[in-house]
Amino acid sequence: MYTKHYRVGGHLLEIIFVNDGVGDELIPSFRPFVLTEPVADEQPLFTLTVDADSRYDGPRDEVGQFDGSGNNYGVYQVPDGGYYIEISNPAQKLCGALLADKGFVHCRVSFMADEASNRAFALNNSLMMAYAFAASGHQTVLMHASVIRKDGYGYLMTAPSGTGKSTHTFLWYKNIPGCDLMNDDNPVVRIVDGQPIIYGTPWSGKTPCYRNIQAPVGAIVRIQQRKQNEIRRMRPVESLAQLLPAASSMKWDESVYMGVCDTLSAIISKVGIYELGCLPDADAAWLCYKTVKVTD
Repeated sequence: MYTKHYRVGGHLLEIIFVNDGVGDELIPSFRPFVLTEPVADEQPLFTLTVDADSRYDGPRDEVGQFDGSGNNYGVYQVPDGGYYIEISNPAQKLCGALLADKGFVHCRVSFMADEASNRAFALNNSLMMAYAFAASGHQTVLMHASVIRKDGYGYLMTAPSGTGKSTHTFLWYKNIPGCDLMNDDNPVVRIVDGQPIIYGTPWSGKTPCYRNIQAPVGAIVRIQQRKQNEIRRMRPVESLAQLLPAASSMKWDESVYMGVCDTLSAIISKVGIYELGCLPDADAAWLCYKTVKVTD
């Protein structure tokens, strides 16, 4: 048994590995975020115990079956108000299960598969869910977005999977000098001293971009495919409706959902939220950049 500490989005995470041969090698994307010095007098955002052979056999009520990026999550509520979540991969193979208390402060993941790849899948997804839901009450939101950095500011591109957000950030990177990619799938946005800050995370979809970096948010752009390039700034109410689908949340859990809504409202009050209808070309990147860039 051993314990590792990590810092993601400014929050301390604690992972306890119980079994021999089942450890942090399952989550290599977390290496840039590991803390090498002892952590004193700071409570972690959550503690997750990795106990490969544990099982929960208690009562539970089904909330529903939910899909995300081809994965399936069977969500159940347990008597103490917490959750039991079964995690299946895109091939519909049950890989593991997450058991969490109501605030996702104390969590445990067990494995339902022997393959290292499926165990890694279960652990990584458990950590991502624990983070998103535990952080919801701390002015922190995990976003489904691709993030490009330019002149010290992070610009988030959001859209449903397959719409072209990664393509658009690549067009910035390719055509606009001085850009670098912060994260390509699941960055964290946190309100710090009243300002939205974007952080790289251990979760970046199919693009291995696991960078322990941060920047103030410059703008958020909602992308739509169109036959011409056009951009407009959205009104606050419209912005909230457009950003909610991009935020990791649980609509059936009032505390998590309201925490996410409050954080998104704070973000909207501080930065511009835009709608970009575009072609996948350099002109779209330049139009977007010139419209949304921060001018100090």
